[in-house]
Amino acid sequence: MKHALPVTREADFSAWYQSVINEADLAEESGVRGCMVIRPWGYGIWERIQRLLDDRIKATGHENCYFPLFIPLSYFEQEADHVEGFAKEMAVVTHHRLVADGKGGLIPDPAAKLEEPLVVRPTSETVIGHAFARWVQSWRDLPVLINQWANVVRWEMRTRMFLRTAEFLWQEGHTAHATADEAREETLKMLEVYRSFAEDCIALPVVAGEKPENERFPGAVGTWSIEAMMQDGKALQAGTSHFLGTNFAKAQNIRFQNASGELELAQTTSWGVSTRMIGGLIMVHGDDDGLRVPPRVAPWQVVIVPMLRDAPEDAALVDYCKTLQQALAAQTAFGEPVRALLDLKAVKSTNKRWGWVKKGAPVVIEVGGRDMAAGNVSVIRRDRLYRADGKLDSAGTGKDAFASGVGALLEDIQQALFAEAKARLDANIAPATQWAEVEKHFAEGVKNPGWLEVQWSRPTGPALERVVERLKSLKLTLRNAPMGQAAADGACIFTGDAAVERVLVGRSY
Repeated sequence: MKHALPVTREADFSAWYQSVINEADLAEESGVRGCMVIRPWGYGIWERIQRLLDDRIKATGHENCYFPLFIPLSYFEQEADHVEGFAKEMAVVTHHRLVADGKGGLIPDPAAKLEEPLVVRPTSETVIGHAFARWVQSWRDLPVLINQWANVVRWEMRTRMFLRTAEFLWQEGHTAHATADEAREETLKMLEVYRSFAEDCIALPVVAGEKPENERFPGAVGTWSIEAMMQDGKALQAGTSHFLGTNFAKAQNIRFQNASGELELAQTTSWGVSTRMIGGLIMVHGDDDGLRVPPRVAPWQVVIVPMLRDAPEDAALVDYCKTLQQALAAQTAFGEPVRALLDLKAVKSTNKRWGWVKKGAPVVIEVGGRDMAAGNVSVIRRDRLYRADGKLDSAGTGKDAFASGVGALLEDIQQALFAEAKARLDANIAPATQWAEVEKHFAEGVKNPGWLEVQWSRPTGPALERVVERLKSLKLTLRNAPMGQAAADGACIFTGDAAVERVLVGRSY
């Protein structure tokens, strides 16, 4: 069967991923290594993610704010673990002016060197911590619950669009609390916000759990994540939530007078998701014809393509399509008006159809003269593109019946995409009790091995370092210890000691 993309997932998953981005007009190179131009369709998906997630964040009591892009280097130096964790990724501004070099070029003006270097924001714990120190004086000032939507820069050496870029977009939440229990509760509450958002809005099934010690956010006491499985079996860390304890409060002097009049350090958290979510959407839902966007985050849920022929009857056909667009806009799906686009670009109709198929619009409607005469439309569901005989599934139906049922159709597509991805996730997590099983499962040449669930003793220090090195030999990492898992009942696969929990092992992006 011929497909719309030049490469299939089976032939080359990495090349397929880049092909989807190109063919779906999601993003393109910018001229700066690791930075991308996000095109309107890709940014439209991000806007939908922003809107839906922002509503959920605000519903938990958080307020949006904004902090500077530039952070004094001294702020990072106050938190040793944090600066060590990000030191190799920091972009640093040292001068504030350029001058001609006498050779037709420009160089930093030696007279314009900054008194203190400024770090281009890799994350905002340090600068927000200094603000918290000003804002928090009494227990009455707590909790502080804020979030910001921003861009950050981490100087990645190996970049891939949406998954790992030097600059990316995200939201980062930061909170301060009077007690450790309250802060831990906040950490897990936001993890659940991420889990439900990923599954309900992006149709992205995930496993929520605690990261092992070596995978914690720099400076955190504990880190929790949601892990998604891509179609090639690799894991994608789709969101994280961190309990920071008093580590940052101590460095940044976030203290408050408690009800007894004594000074205490605040307990803080941070949590975030990024445009990496779009990378996950591509690799979980895409197929060999392009992207498939879940209706809840699709910029346009229904695209109407009139089959225009430069003929006198074209005007009547356009009017017919406009009445359909109006009827669709009057319907709702997921509690919002249906987003319907009438594509009148001067492009051949079949090219428009395949363009929207590659972009992944949930429903593409084709309307020709015969359809109009019969009061019909031809409906293409992007989640089910072909019939059993391999031909394009373009089902004819009455225009009015389609409009009245469009909300249920979109909800069905959303659920179908989730069910497909969930079945794949569940089918590709297997238990292992011996290291030899791990070696066999992830042996060279084994395609799309998925993840293994193994029992472990939660080793620390040198013992954990040995585990990490052992896993590196197979290009594996510890993902997380799933929440709500069955109790450990055996020996740690790595140390032989009594296991205390189960942890997921796999290859990752």
